[in-house]
Amino acid sequence: MLESKFWQGFFALAPFIAIVLLIGGYAVFLFSIFGNIDQIENSDGPPMAVFGGIGFLLAMVFLMIAVSLGSLVFYIVHAVKNPNMQHNNLLLVWILLFIFANGIGQLIYWIVEILGKKDTPTQTP
Repeated sequence: MLESKFWQGFFALAPFIAIVLLIGGYAVFLFSIFGNIDQIENSDGPPMAVFGGIGFLLAMVFLMIAVSLGSLVFYIVHAVKNPNMQHNNLLLVWILLFIFANGIGQLIYWIVEILGKKDTPTQTP
């Protein structure tokens, strides 16, 4: 799975796609509130219309968390198993970049280390 170009690209781009979905979930939540504002103001009971879109928003939040953590784990394991970085301090730099710049770090690693070095042979110890 680590050598699959599909999964490498998916986990590099998925955090950005997840943020778009999160913004979409937030928009659905806001439209559900503003679309039912008259019903909310004129009812005496509990405002259940407010909670109509919160389920979609929470689903998008949990999806984004899962995709970001999956991407983080995938690229840390990929960097550790990368033969080009076995005898190099660059491995520590990449792992710290993954942790502190989650999403951007994985995209940069994918572009620099995977796409940029796909034609170069691996180093042998």
